[in-house]
Amino acid sequence: MSDKKEKIAIINRSFWPVYPVIGEALLRYAERESFHSNICVIMQDHANIRSQLLKHKRGDGVRFFPCKAWSVSGSGVIRRVLDAIFFMVWVLLVLIWKRPTKVYVSTDPPVLVPFIVMVYCKFSSSKFIYHIQDIHPEAADVVIPVNKFMFNALKGIDSLVIRQADLLITITTEMREEIRTRSHTIKPIAILSNPSVSFEQSSLSQSKKLGFTFCGNAGRLQRIPLLISSISRYCDNGGKLPFVFAGAGVYAQSLRDLAKKYPNVEYLGQISSEEAAKLSSTFTWALLPIEDEVTRFAFPSKSSSYVFSGAFIAAICGEHTSVAEWVSENKLGSIIPADADSLFKFFQQVEKGGIDYSIFNIEREELKSKLSFAVFIKKLTKLINLERSAYEK
Repeated sequence: MSDKKEKIAIINRSFWPVYPVIGEALLRYAERESFHSNICVIMQDHANIRSQLLKHKRGDGVRFFPCKAWSVSGSGVIRRVLDAIFFMVWVLLVLIWKRPTKVYVSTDPPVLVPFIVMVYCKFSSSKFIYHIQDIHPEAADVVIPVNKFMFNALKGIDSLVIRQADLLITITTEMREEIRTRSHTIKPIAILSNPSVSFEQSSLSQSKKLGFTFCGNAGRLQRIPLLISSISRYCDNGGKLPFVFAGAGVYAQSLRDLAKKYPNVEYLGQISSEEAAKLSSTFTWALLPIEDEVTRFAFPSKSSSYVFSGAFIAAICGEHTSVAEWVSENKLGSIIPADADSLFKFFQQVEKGGIDYSIFNIEREELKSKLSFAVFIKKLTKLINLERSAYEK
């Protein structure tokens, strides 16, 4: 190990095995890159990472620097902010200690940790790779309005960080344009779609039941109150199709109450990514509700898993959003306006056989290839190695 010149730090608060998509992808990258570089991972520990690595025989050649996680997605805002500050201090201490020559950091958590990385890279002349999974504080402001002074301060800090990065990566062209507009950066911004959760296609259901699933965060951005009111109206009017929800979030109890009220509604709570993939593959439709405004600043993580599950996607959002365009361009399902009447009528239409399934792309082989772990890791490796040919301009 001592003869390796490149020292690379990977910073992402969420990591394997608790976060099986990006966490797994970054672990695979780190394992692969460890043959060529000194590589370390700085993350928060939700599941005793060292024992998990030993149990699953993962992480050979990679050094891990975990710190205790004090919050989860359902924690209050103040607790999450304090946890982000704690993690920021931990990141700075490890960077000063290990002195990496190249640092990759994502927006998990946003603003504060990327800012600390920028400061470190400025003083150490290290390369700085910034992976913008969500644009903050705008994405947070859609959920809970941020104090105007605080909002402008955080936006200014993040725009400064963006301008100072050696490499920028984001998910969609809409997010790329938003980043350019608000930061005035002239740096190239690479587009890299998040991969789907890794699972065996053979484990998925080959026959589907007519019905709906929702797998993901039942949070403030997912239009859960609209879903609940529309499903209630559908069931009250004699609707019989099943609805199965899986995931945690602030509306978990509301979904639990909905399931108690109607026999054709089920709430499973939080389940593993593999179980979620199997669940989505069991039913014809997968629900993808999202607030229009947030699609400028983020892209729903469960979308790629829905692709692999074979379910048709019911995107509940405006037709001019990046989510709607993605569903339409790839012929993945239907776009339903985000209002109670349209959603109620859609549920009835599905039950009565009023959907023309022949227009949808059932095989999706080309899209599946683009969303595979192999493609993601290969491209991420090129980007982190700063190969200019890897940019999508």
